[in-house]
Amino acid sequence: MVRARLKKPSFWLTLLGTAILILLLWLPQRVEGTNARVIQEIKTNPLGERAARTMVVTLADGRIYPVNYLKEGGLVFMGIDGRWWRAFQGAGQSVNMLIKNEPFSGHGRVVLDNQEYVDQVFARLRPKAPSWLPAWLNGKLVVIELTAQ
Repeated sequence: MVRARLKKPSFWLTLLGTAILILLLWLPQRVEGTNARVIQEIKTNPLGERAARTMVVTLADGRIYPVNYLKEGGLVFMGIDGRWWRAFQGAGQSVNMLIKNEPFSGHGRVVLDNQEYVDQVFARLRPKAPSWLPAWLNGKLVVIELTAQ
């Protein structure tokens, strides 16, 4: 009877796995800390450069994010680079926003089926994004219809 000899994982494979695990545990805390600092800056300096292009949005479940925005009439557009855009699929959801220290409410939906519209809005929302950047790397567009205050 011949026994199969199991090879031990190589040192480099083990090191790589450990590094990935550490990164996965560290990165969310780093992002949360950065978001908290950005939110604080927006609230304490509503006329500052960052507040001119970044709002604070609060989702129905209480999550809070700083996100770039464009307000045009009764609409607010936001570009979402993280996975949380999924909260706006289907019927979407209601949100509260703080834009230049002024509160707003609205209902947002992600636009997934009209790339031409997304491109037109992103040209104004993110005018400095490289034109060669593929659409899937340019985030998702969420359109928020403002509700009367």
